Order: sequence, then C-alpha cells, then structure tokens
Amino acid sequence: MPLFDLDAVSASSPDAKRTNTAHAVAPGPHAAHQSSARMSKWLRSSVLALGLALGACAGNPPPIKAVAPVTDGTVNSLNSPGSTGAPNAAGGATAGNAPVPTPTQPGAPLSQIRPHNVRIGLALGGGAARGFAHIGVIKALEAHGIHPDLVAGTSAGSVVAALYASGMSGLQMNRTALKLDEASISDWAMPFRSRGLIKGVALENYLNTTLHDRKIEQLKIPLGIVATDLRTGEPILFQRGNTGQAVRASCSIPSLFEPVVIGDHEYVDGGLVSPVPAAFAHKMGADFVIAVDISSRPESGVTASSLDMLMQTFTIMGQTIKAYELDKYADVVIRPNLSRMGGADFADRNAAILAGEEAVQNAWPEIQRKLAAARLAPPALTSAR
Repeated sequence: MPLFDLDAVSASSPDAKRTNTAHAVAPGPHAAHQSSARMSKWLRSSVLALGLALGACAGNPPPIKAVAPVTDGTVNSLNSPGSTGAPNAAGGATAGNAPVPTPTQPGAPLSQIRPHNVRIGLALGGGAARGFAHIGVIKALEAHGIHPDLVAGTSAGSVVAALYASGMSGLQMNRTALKLDEASISDWAMPFRSRGLIKGVALENYLNTTLHDRKIEQLKIPLGIVATDLRTGEPILFQRGNTGQAVRASCSIPSLFEPVVIGDHEYVDGGLVSPVPAAFAHKMGADFVIAVDISSRPESGVTASSLDMLMQTFTIMGQTIKAYELDKYADVVIRPNLSRMGGADFADRNAAILAGEEAVQNAWPEIQRKLAAARLAPPALTSAR
C-alpha cells in the first residue's frame, strides 16, 4: 500500500471509461485564490507520487492493469506477474491465458528435440537523456540478427519503443536522435498555474507527427507503454489508442511534467511502478525477454541539476521493485555504462548510443547462449514464469 493516503484522492472503479482527450483547467477570475489552490494540488500530487513509489518499493509490484483502447476507455485488468486466469473483460487474451503446448516427454533424447522459434520481447527502461542508449542497443542487436517481436517501454524507453515499433531501424533512429532539438519537445508551463514545469504536449505532438498519427495498434510490431495511475498507484499498460499521448503519460515525471489527464484519471511516469518493464513484455507474449536497464546506482556527484536529483530519487526508490522484476522476468539484462552521464545530458546522446552498442557486444555471448537454450527448451517451459 502507498505510505500516504490523501483523503481528496479516491480510487475509481477499474471499469471506468477513459477518453482520448486530455482536459486542461482554465484559470478562473479569482487568480490569487486559484494559484494557491493549484500550488496545493501540485504539492499533493508530488507527495502522492512519492508515496506511490515508496509503497511500490515495500513489496511486490502492484497488479498490472491494461487500458485498451485509450480511445474508448475499455479497461481490461491483467493478472499480477506470475499468475494465470482469464481477463476481466472480453477481447484480447494475454500471454498468461494462451494455450500451453504439450511439453516434451521427460527423458527424450536431445537428438529428438528440434529448435523452435521463440518470441523475443524487448523491455526498455527509463532514464531521461540516458534513453539514447536504447538506440545503440537496438542497432547492435540488429547487427547480430536479433529483431525483437514486441517491445515494451517505460518513460524514456517508451519513446524509443514507439519509434522502433513503428518500423524504424536502429540506424534510422540514430539519425533521428542526432538531429533532434530538445527545445522542440519542451513546452514550459506557467509557474504556479500548473502542476509541472513542462506541459508535455510538444512531446506528444512530436511523436504523433513522426509516426504519421498512427495509433499503437497500427504500428508494425506490438507495443506496450507503461504509465502509473496517480490515484491508485497501479501500473497501466497502454496497448491501443493515441501513441503520443500514451508516451507522454509514461514520461510525465511528477513535478517536472504535468500529469496527463485521460478521462477522469491522471497518469504519471511509469518508472514509479515499473522502472524496466520486463514483466509487461512477458505478459504481452514474449518467450524470451531482453531487458535494458539504463538507470544508475545511487552515487554522489550526479545531482548537479533538478532533473538529475529527480532521477537519483527515482533510482533510490525503484531499486527493490526493479530487482524483483528483472530477476523474475528478464532472461538477459543489458546495462550500458552510463556512469558519467546524467539524466539531463542531452548533448551526450552520441556517447549514450555508443555505450548501448558496446553493452550488447559485451553481453552477446550470454545472449547467444541463453537464446540457443530457449530455442531447444520445450515451449511450455519458455513461457512459464
């Protein structure tokens, strides 16, 4: 449970309807009174986000929920990681509900076991500017002939995940990243009239323009985007609807970005509940999960900016839940060496991309060995976690 319980924030029914439009609150005639109220609301949402994160660190991750689609707001509850059962709403079975193939009989000679295809899932974690390393990871995996069948992303990882799911190659994303002007995706909010410093609409528009306004379900490979429901503290998996809006929600670091309003719910950064979404990649149907962890271990000297301080806070709070999720659901964890890069170091994007490539090269023997073993294992064993 969260450590903070704000009376004014009540959990709504999981069957509530969601819309595809975020609603902005316009200032009223009593500016001074409203400014104070907004500041109070901003502080309350910040404290709530902190409470949600600390609560998540106290034990196992909260139950996974899926919003599908964002456009009409149907909510499908998924089971907690590792559990099985039918979905709560019709439509779209999850990986845990797929028919389980008959395993190879015990004692069968190895010569009779034929390699089979495994569905590879890529789980991309959050880390602000460190997210450029994901591009290098994808470039190197492609160079080795690895093309993931599905991708899940949290926060900065959701941006790269959306681009990759759209059909962009690692090389194409590299070129796009080097040309990106971060000012073009930063839209500053009015002080004391907002619950964050950045609105996030510019990021949403940039993604939708780049993807030619394709919805999540219209992309080339399955995409899952993880965000946090600010009221309930539950992880939300977006698998249909407005791609840019879902990514914006996943990237909305509390206090830095305004929460994203969809229907009567508010969403913030997915890193609060799933720093590296390996469990979601598995739930989406992956037999073999490659997770990319771009967060750093807590250390001194990396809090030069406000963003770095926030990222350091998330790193500290998310260590327990991240360790649990990676240990249980990731087959391989790739950790680029980004020790000298802060969350706000967008100028070091090329170095981050190179670090991602190098990390795959270092991990390649392990990837090759474990992937070969997964292809020889009975299908039922590769999907059972």
